[in-house]
Amino acid sequence: MPSLQLAFFTSGLRLDADLHLPDDRGANRPYPVVIAASGYQGLKVIHPERFARALTPRGYAVLAFDYRGFGMSEGKRGRLVPQEWVLDVRSAVDRLYVHPQVDRSRIALLGWGLGGGVVVAAAGEDERVRAVASCNGIADGYRSTRGMHDDMSWQRLLERLQADRGRRAQLGRSEITSPWDVVRLDLDRRTDGYVGEEIYNTPGFGTGVNLESADFLLRFKPADYATRLAEQALLVVHGSENRLHKLEEGLSLYETSPGKKRLEILDGKGHTEWMFDEDPTFKHMVEVIDQFFHDALGLVA
Repeated sequence: MPSLQLAFFTSGLRLDADLHLPDDRGANRPYPVVIAASGYQGLKVIHPERFARALTPRGYAVLAFDYRGFGMSEGKRGRLVPQEWVLDVRSAVDRLYVHPQVDRSRIALLGWGLGGGVVVAAAGEDERVRAVASCNGIADGYRSTRGMHDDMSWQRLLERLQADRGRRAQLGRSEITSPWDVVRLDLDRRTDGYVGEEIYNTPGFGTGVNLESADFLLRFKPADYATRLAEQALLVVHGSENRLHKLEEGLSLYETSPGKKRLEILDGKGHTEWMFDEDPTFKHMVEVIDQFFHDALGLVA
């Protein structure tokens, strides 16, 4: 899989990115291009590069990047704000729109987890995007986050957020906390196990986040942007047994979108325990994504 370093700027910050290309020595340039967006605490070397390995042999260029403040990208560490991630995705579109190796008339977005909501929000504000795929994404940050908590941990989080608002107003800074105080993995055994065994091996994963980020997450509502997808095609893929981002999140995105759309429910599957290159469920999802993008982008068989 040939790759080019393709850093780009957003809000004055330099973001680290790689453009992964089909191994055809440029024979089929310009390529349809997919921007792959990570989920919560995600890094480009985890799922975005996994999607690149799967999609470049099918003829797509795939941009994998780290959001501001993550990996080698510039930005404030500990700040994890999905509304700002939307701007990062839109800047990625800006960068690709003038790149000679990609077909700017065939731009698609692909988001995983929280990134699944981010790409819907980005597409809802950018008519240059022709297709968007949300995989185990969220439609409502408040609802999805509340669903991860028991009553006690939820009340404690709300109390900490209220106290932090006063702290920010008084001192100008937010308290850093464990990312898992906001997104509780331990109530979803399969996801918790996968993250502990697989993703924690990635340098930089699991770093602290500030509580202001949680405030922004609770106000993030991608479903509001899904209502604007009249011209862009939307694919929603969601595990039926997802205990982290429950199925109602995917269904809400699907039901809200007024345009061309497809819903693919992965029976018996959770959030992320099947995310391996050779896993049959992952391979099935890639096949669905390819078929959907092929049609939405008007690609010739």
